[in-house]
Amino acid sequence: MSSEVVIHVVDDEEPVRKSLAFLLTISGYAVRVHASALSFLAIAKELNNACLITDLRMPEMSGLDLLRRLREEDAMLPAIVITGNGDVPMAVEAMKAGAMDFIEKPFEDEVLLDAIGRAIVQLEKRPRDKDSIAQIRMRLGELSDRERQVMRGIVAGLPNKTIAYDLDISPRTVEVHRANVMSKMKAKSLPELVRMVLEAGEPSS
Repeated sequence: MSSEVVIHVVDDEEPVRKSLAFLLTISGYAVRVHASALSFLAIAKELNNACLITDLRMPEMSGLDLLRRLREEDAMLPAIVITGNGDVPMAVEAMKAGAMDFIEKPFEDEVLLDAIGRAIVQLEKRPRDKDSIAQIRMRLGELSDRERQVMRGIVAGLPNKTIAYDLDISPRTVEVHRANVMSKMKAKSLPELVRMVLEAGEPSS
């Protein structure tokens, strides 16, 4: 199906657009690039069988605002946001606005390609079933109160030191709880943990 899907890349930096377009093209995808969120928004309603990769921080309209507009205009499509290390809370907001994944810079090519694979699955309308949601909620129920508190800090994008200060525990203890949360939730990455929390309707703050 990769040859049928068009990947739309929205980024205000030309070198980034060219780099992503090259990677996706040699990986077998059709690609279109857009220098601004506004230029992409102008054609969004006409798109079928498409996925979106967008930067978060852009002039005129941010990636987050783009997702909100797409949702308002009923033109939402599977979207992956690319974020700097300091933008995790903003990336979580993007997921609440409809993005299905976020990737922190710098990232390996395979990380992006894996995310696109998940986007294509979503495009094929295979949402997570009720049993999977039940499993996530069961895992959440296995977390201790402290682990749940640490998890909320993680999902909010807070560094370990801040979580430690807020909870009046040591950063090392936060690291232990963080590892336990990832293990109990069977999450391989922060974006996966965020998706689980959002899908299960768990408060993230």
